[in-house]
Amino acid sequence: MNRLKLYVLLLCFVLSVADLKGPDGQKTDEKTENKESEETPVPNTKSDQETYKDLNDALNKEIQFLQDYATAIKISKAFDQDIEPEIDLQKMESQLEKLQVLKTSLLSTADPAWTEEEKESAGNSKSEKKEFNPQEILDALQPLSEELELELTADMKEAKAQYEAAISKLERRAPDLVGAILQIKHAADRGYVPAKIKLAWSYIFGEGVELDVDKARKIFEELLEKGNAEAHAGMGFLYATGTSVPVSQARALVHYTIGAIANSDYAQMALAYRYWAGVTLPASCDKAMDLYMKVAHKVAGGVTLSGGLAVQRVRLVDEAEGGTSALDTDLIEYYQLLAEKGDVQAQVGLGQLHFTGGRGVTLDLNKALHYFTQAAKTGNAVANAFLGKIYLEGGDGIKADNETAMRYFRKAAEMNNPIGQSGLGVMHLQGRGVPKDPAAALKYFAMAANQGWVEGQLHLGFMYFGGIGVRRDFKLANKYFSLASQSGHVLALYHLALMHAQGLGVMRSCATAVELLKNVCERGPWSSRLMLAHAAWSARDTDSALLQYLALAERGMEVAQSNAAYILDVGEASVDADTRHARALQLWSRAASQGCAAARVKLGDYHYYGLGTPQDLDAAAHHYRLASEHLHSAQATFNLGFMHERGLGLVRDLHLAKRCYDLAADASPDARLPAALALARLHAHSAIESLLESLSQSPLAVIFISGDSMLLSNWDLYLMTALLGALGFVIYLRRPHQQVN
Repeated sequence: MNRLKLYVLLLCFVLSVADLKGPDGQKTDEKTENKESEETPVPNTKSDQETYKDLNDALNKEIQFLQDYATAIKISKAFDQDIEPEIDLQKMESQLEKLQVLKTSLLSTADPAWTEEEKESAGNSKSEKKEFNPQEILDALQPLSEELELELTADMKEAKAQYEAAISKLERRAPDLVGAILQIKHAADRGYVPAKIKLAWSYIFGEGVELDVDKARKIFEELLEKGNAEAHAGMGFLYATGTSVPVSQARALVHYTIGAIANSDYAQMALAYRYWAGVTLPASCDKAMDLYMKVAHKVAGGVTLSGGLAVQRVRLVDEAEGGTSALDTDLIEYYQLLAEKGDVQAQVGLGQLHFTGGRGVTLDLNKALHYFTQAAKTGNAVANAFLGKIYLEGGDGIKADNETAMRYFRKAAEMNNPIGQSGLGVMHLQGRGVPKDPAAALKYFAMAANQGWVEGQLHLGFMYFGGIGVRRDFKLANKYFSLASQSGHVLALYHLALMHAQGLGVMRSCATAVELLKNVCERGPWSSRLMLAHAAWSARDTDSALLQYLALAERGMEVAQSNAAYILDVGEASVDADTRHARALQLWSRAASQGCAAARVKLGDYHYYGLGTPQDLDAAAHHYRLASEHLHSAQATFNLGFMHERGLGLVRDLHLAKRCYDLAADASPDARLPAALALARLHAHSAIESLLESLSQSPLAVIFISGDSMLLSNWDLYLMTALLGALGFVIYLRRPHQQVN
């Protein structure tokens, strides 16, 4: 009995400590026993805590090794661009595998939830080569610290200072071009990248240096290896225009895309224009708006109170036909003489010309100050207002002075001048020299806006748009921005674009927003190159003018496109004669799609004569009709009349021809004489045809010409002409003869 009790007690003890398992558990035990019999167990002489500490230290060492290795590669790339660092990939993979093993061991020690089943799967994976996943290593690494800009060497700092000094010279109202380009060249020789980019464009334009496109291309190609955004933009221009390289629109798009991603304003504008116009790309309003928005934000951020340089957009086609251009030197000297003699209007006019520039007058703030000061002594309101603007902003050696600006603005405002009222509004709104007072600013802006002054309208739009001192009202903001945009103010156009893009106060319209943003972008600082290109054209530097216009044409500027096409059309540039008409046709087409009437007429001419494209009279008539009906071009209407008269591409119809000639004469005073001559020819031709047709039927039929004929209906004109000829002949016969001694 005692022995039975002992057996029962022993059985209970065994059951209490036994690990009861099913068939799966037995299989696992068998596998474990087989593995233990095959592998020699390694005795664990350390505690779990010590093992975890050792593994953690080893992992940290490996992580530090890889971080140091990556840092060394970055430094070698930054300081030695010509030498590519040799990366030992096998060594790197070996280190990553070690990290993988260490990570697995560390997790198995540190994680108490590491179950027997997971150990089994980990053990089975040893016999099979597991696919390496670098992301697991990256997940275990500590986040890298933010990459700091490498400190420039002393030589680079000096080169940067030279470059910034040169740019400040170029940004002056009267830039020192030669000295600035010389400093830029010195900075570029030292390896300063922005100076190299500026020098490359100077080589393309022949600006301060010789025109050498190949040198510019080499600079761009050198900087491409470093991923420079402006270098990609420059190469995009070269490939798009076929300058120094074969034309390749595909490569141009690649470079423009990379440059746009890297925030190059040139590449962003070029790519945005292509998305907007559908040039070599599918049209996409949203993509165009996104790219134009980035550039427009930069342009709007650089606008000052004075508005900057006034850019005159001269079309060479119109100028060749007698259009307006820069003021004559004699006329400017005449105004200067009047101003020195005390003519107030001449003083104010010259002051405004020198304050904003344009029309052939150099932008010079000191000369503007001189003329405005003379006019202000006589109490002229406009002169006082502009003096306030000059002292409010300063520049060109003139120190900004809020008190002086306030004094001049008050004098002008007391004479009910809107410029002075707007200036007082700005000072109260921004708290310049006076405490901030939005209510007073609103009053002054309203007074200026009621007189139609653009800055008063603009600032009222700002106040209602942002709810500054008033209740926010997007509809009123849209009203005042629209009024200010009619004067072409950049900030008004920019905010109107934002409202149309987001649907604030108006219906959302992507097309309207893109057109407004494009207008803003084309008024950026690069628009001044239009005047530089025109100056080069006037100086007969045709190649430089062409390249400058082409660079602006890639930005999508219609005036530059038509001017570049005109230079190619006249054939004065150093361009292959076999391709110049085809290139001009492309530029005329782009300008015509933006509403240029002269470009649309040129497209008709090119198809009519077969220049750069096979002759196509139907296409010529189509372009002439578009220019006549939508753009009201007198030349296109006249050409349609000629085609109707001769039956070229259109049905021969003398009545429609006469109608077109009459419309051309009504459309433009310059077309009246050509239209009158064409009508006379038309009548004569019609009369002769009618007479010949009658004579072909019977020689006596001329006596019985029908009353509907052109000859009989205009008999008085022909009779007067015949009588005038007879009178002249009689006078000739009865002239006195000179007696011979």
